[in-house]
Amino acid sequence: MPGPEPLRTIAAMLKRAPNDEVRVLLAAWRAGDRGARDRLFAMLYAELGLTASAMLRGERDVSLSIGDLVHETIIKLIALDQIDWQDRAHFMALTSVMMRRALIEHVRAKRTAKRQHVKVELHTNLPDVGNADLDEINEALNRLGRIDPERAEIVEMRYFGGMEVADIAVVLKLSESTVKRRWQAARLWLYEALQPQDG
Repeated sequence: MPGPEPLRTIAAMLKRAPNDEVRVLLAAWRAGDRGARDRLFAMLYAELGLTASAMLRGERDVSLSIGDLVHETIIKLIALDQIDWQDRAHFMALTSVMMRRALIEHVRAKRTAKRQHVKVELHTNLPDVGNADLDEINEALNRLGRIDPERAEIVEMRYFGGMEVADIAVVLKLSESTVKRRWQAARLWLYEALQPQDG
Protein backbone atom coordinates (compact mmCIF):
# COMPACT_ATOMS: atom_id res chain seq x y z
CA MET A 1 0.00 0.00 0.00
CA PRO A 2 1.49 3.40 -0.95
CA GLY A 3 2.52 5.73 1.86
CA PRO A 4 1.16 9.26 2.41
CA GLU A 5 3.65 11.01 0.07
CA PRO A 6 2.74 8.99 -3.08
CA LEU A 7 -0.96 9.36 -2.25
CA ARG A 8 -0.63 13.14 -2.02
CA THR A 9 1.24 13.21 -5.32
CA ILE A 10 -1.45 11.11 -7.00
CA ALA A 11 -4.21 13.27 -5.52
CA ALA A 12 -2.49 16.46 -6.71
CA MET A 13 -2.06 15.04 -10.22
CA LEU A 14 -5.75 14.18 -10.34
CA LYS A 15 -6.58 17.75 -9.34
CA ARG A 16 -4.30 19.22 -12.02
CA ALA A 17 -5.76 22.43 -13.35
CA PRO A 18 -7.45 22.14 -16.76
CA ASN A 19 -5.40 23.76 -19.49
CA ASP A 20 -8.35 25.68 -20.98
CA GLU A 21 -9.11 27.38 -17.69
CA VAL A 22 -5.43 28.16 -17.11
CA ARG A 23 -5.14 29.58 -20.63
CA VAL A 24 -8.10 31.93 -20.00
CA LEU A 25 -6.62 33.14 -16.70
CA LEU A 26 -3.18 33.63 -18.27
CA ALA A 27 -4.70 35.74 -21.06
CA ALA A 28 -6.67 37.80 -18.54
CA TRP A 29 -3.54 38.34 -16.42
CA ARG A 30 -1.62 39.41 -19.53
CA ALA A 31 -4.40 41.92 -20.20
CA GLY A 32 -3.89 43.38 -16.71
CA ASP A 33 -6.48 41.52 -14.63
CA ARG A 34 -4.81 41.04 -11.24
CA GLY A 35 -7.80 39.07 -9.97
CA ALA A 36 -7.21 36.51 -12.74
CA ARG A 37 -3.55 36.35 -11.74
CA ASP A 38 -4.51 35.65 -8.13
CA ARG A 39 -7.06 32.98 -9.15
CA LEU A 40 -4.41 31.36 -11.36
CA PHE A 41 -1.91 31.12 -8.51
CA ALA A 42 -4.60 29.78 -6.18
CA MET A 43 -5.55 27.16 -8.77
CA LEU A 44 -1.95 26.06 -9.41
CA TYR A 45 -0.69 26.39 -5.83
CA ALA A 46 -0.79 22.62 -5.17
CA GLU A 47 1.21 21.91 -8.35
CA LEU A 48 3.70 24.63 -7.48
CA GLY A 49 4.02 23.08 -4.03
CA LEU A 50 4.77 19.66 -5.53
CA THR A 51 7.46 21.19 -7.74
CA ALA A 52 9.00 23.01 -4.76
CA SER A 53 8.80 19.85 -2.65
CA ALA A 54 10.65 17.88 -5.33
CA MET A 55 13.40 20.51 -5.44
CA LEU A 56 13.79 20.69 -1.67
CA ARG A 57 13.43 16.98 -0.92
CA GLY A 58 16.44 15.76 0.97
CA GLU A 59 18.17 19.13 0.98
CA ARG A 60 20.27 19.98 3.99
CA ASP A 61 21.24 23.49 5.04
CA VAL A 62 18.36 25.06 3.13
CA SER A 63 16.08 27.03 5.39
CA LEU A 64 13.39 27.61 2.77
CA SER A 65 10.13 25.83 3.32
CA ILE A 66 8.03 24.60 0.42
CA GLY A 67 5.70 27.57 0.91
CA ASP A 68 8.64 30.00 1.03
CA LEU A 69 10.01 28.67 -2.26
CA VAL A 70 6.58 28.83 -3.90
CA HIS A 71 6.08 32.42 -2.70
CA GLU A 72 9.55 33.51 -3.86
CA THR A 73 8.75 32.01 -7.25
CA ILE A 74 5.37 33.75 -7.45
CA ILE A 75 7.06 37.09 -6.67
CA LYS A 76 9.55 36.47 -9.51
CA LEU A 77 6.75 35.54 -11.92
CA ILE A 78 4.72 38.63 -11.03
CA ALA A 79 7.80 40.80 -11.60
CA LEU A 80 8.03 39.47 -15.18
CA ASP A 81 4.79 41.36 -15.85
CA GLN A 82 3.85 41.14 -19.55
CA ILE A 83 4.96 37.63 -20.53
CA ASP A 84 3.12 36.13 -23.50
CA TRP A 85 1.98 33.02 -21.64
CA GLN A 86 0.74 30.34 -24.04
CA ASP A 87 -0.78 27.71 -21.76
CA ARG A 88 -0.34 25.72 -18.58
CA ALA A 89 2.77 23.91 -19.87
CA HIS A 90 4.54 27.18 -20.75
CA PHE A 91 3.61 28.64 -17.38
CA MET A 92 4.91 25.61 -15.48
CA ALA A 93 8.12 25.57 -17.56
CA LEU A 94 8.90 29.16 -16.66
CA THR A 95 7.89 28.48 -13.08
CA SER A 96 10.51 25.73 -12.80
CA VAL A 97 13.18 28.16 -14.08
CA MET A 98 12.14 30.82 -11.57
CA MET A 99 12.00 28.29 -8.75
CA ARG A 100 15.52 27.07 -9.50
CA ARG A 101 16.77 30.66 -9.54
CA ALA A 102 15.04 31.41 -6.23
CA LEU A 103 16.66 28.35 -4.63
CA ILE A 104 20.11 29.26 -5.92
CA GLU A 105 19.73 32.89 -4.80
CA HIS A 106 18.66 31.71 -1.34
CA VAL A 107 21.67 29.41 -1.01
CA ARG A 108 24.09 32.11 -2.18
CA ALA A 109 22.59 34.73 0.15
CA LYS A 110 22.83 32.31 3.06
CA ARG A 111 26.48 31.60 2.26
CA THR A 112 27.25 35.30 2.00
CA ALA A 113 25.52 36.00 5.30
CA LYS A 114 27.51 33.27 7.05
CA ARG A 115 30.70 34.06 5.12
CA GLN A 116 31.43 30.39 4.76
CA HIS A 117 30.87 27.70 2.19
CA VAL A 118 27.93 25.49 3.03
CA LYS A 119 27.59 22.57 0.68
CA VAL A 120 24.01 22.15 -0.46
CA GLU A 121 23.39 18.84 -2.13
CA LEU A 122 20.74 18.21 -4.72
CA HIS A 123 19.46 14.72 -5.52
CA THR A 124 20.47 14.23 -9.14
CA ASN A 125 18.36 11.16 -10.01
CA LEU A 126 21.23 10.26 -12.33
CA PRO A 127 22.54 6.68 -12.10
CA ASP A 128 25.98 6.34 -10.50
CA VAL A 129 26.03 10.01 -9.49
CA GLY A 130 25.32 10.59 -5.84
CA ASN A 131 23.98 13.86 -4.66
CA ALA A 132 25.68 16.85 -6.24
CA ASP A 133 26.47 20.29 -4.94
CA LEU A 134 23.84 22.82 -6.08
CA ASP A 135 26.54 25.14 -7.46
CA GLU A 136 28.09 22.25 -9.41
CA ILE A 137 24.74 21.39 -10.98
CA ASN A 138 24.02 25.04 -11.73
CA GLU A 139 27.43 25.49 -13.36
CA ALA A 140 27.03 22.27 -15.36
CA LEU A 141 23.57 23.35 -16.50
CA ASN A 142 24.91 26.78 -17.52
CA ARG A 143 27.69 25.07 -19.54
CA LEU A 144 25.12 22.80 -21.19
CA GLY A 145 23.03 25.90 -21.96
CA ARG A 146 25.95 27.47 -23.83
CA ILE A 147 26.47 24.26 -25.83
CA ASP A 148 22.84 23.26 -26.36
CA PRO A 149 20.21 25.63 -24.92
CA GLU A 150 17.31 23.34 -25.82
CA ARG A 151 18.71 20.36 -23.90
CA ALA A 152 19.42 22.65 -20.94
CA GLU A 153 15.76 23.77 -21.03
CA ILE A 154 14.63 20.15 -21.07
CA VAL A 155 16.76 19.41 -18.01
CA GLU A 156 15.46 22.47 -16.23
CA MET A 157 11.82 21.64 -16.94
CA ARG A 158 12.10 17.90 -16.32
CA TYR A 159 14.55 17.81 -13.44
CA PHE A 160 13.96 21.05 -11.59
CA GLY A 161 10.35 21.58 -12.61
CA GLY A 162 9.24 17.96 -12.48
CA MET A 163 7.37 18.43 -15.76
CA GLU A 164 6.14 15.49 -17.78
CA VAL A 165 7.66 14.75 -21.19
CA ALA A 166 4.32 15.54 -22.86
CA ASP A 167 4.22 19.04 -21.33
CA ILE A 168 7.84 19.71 -22.29
CA ALA A 169 7.03 18.63 -25.85
CA VAL A 170 4.21 21.19 -25.96
CA VAL A 171 6.42 23.99 -24.65
CA LEU A 172 9.29 23.28 -27.04
CA LYS A 173 7.02 22.30 -29.95
CA LEU A 174 8.76 18.93 -30.32
CA SER A 175 7.50 15.36 -30.43
CA GLU A 176 7.53 13.41 -27.20
CA SER A 177 10.03 10.93 -28.66
CA THR A 178 12.41 13.79 -29.53
CA VAL A 179 12.13 15.18 -25.99
CA LYS A 180 12.83 11.71 -24.56
CA ARG A 181 15.95 11.29 -26.73
CA ARG A 182 17.25 14.76 -25.87
CA TRP A 183 16.50 14.21 -22.17
CA GLN A 184 18.53 10.97 -22.24
CA ALA A 185 21.42 12.72 -24.02
CA ALA A 186 21.32 15.62 -21.56
CA ARG A 187 21.31 13.22 -18.59
CA LEU A 188 24.38 11.48 -20.00
CA TRP A 189 26.13 14.83 -20.54
CA LEU A 190 25.31 15.88 -16.95
CA TYR A 191 26.49 12.52 -15.61
CA GLU A 192 29.87 13.09 -17.24
CA ALA A 193 30.01 16.76 -16.23
CA LEU A 194 29.34 15.92 -12.57
CA GLN A 195 32.03 13.24 -12.33
CA PRO A 196 35.00 14.15 -10.13
CA GLN A 197 37.86 15.45 -12.23
CA ASP A 198 41.14 13.53 -12.02
CA GLY A 199 44.30 15.47 -11.71
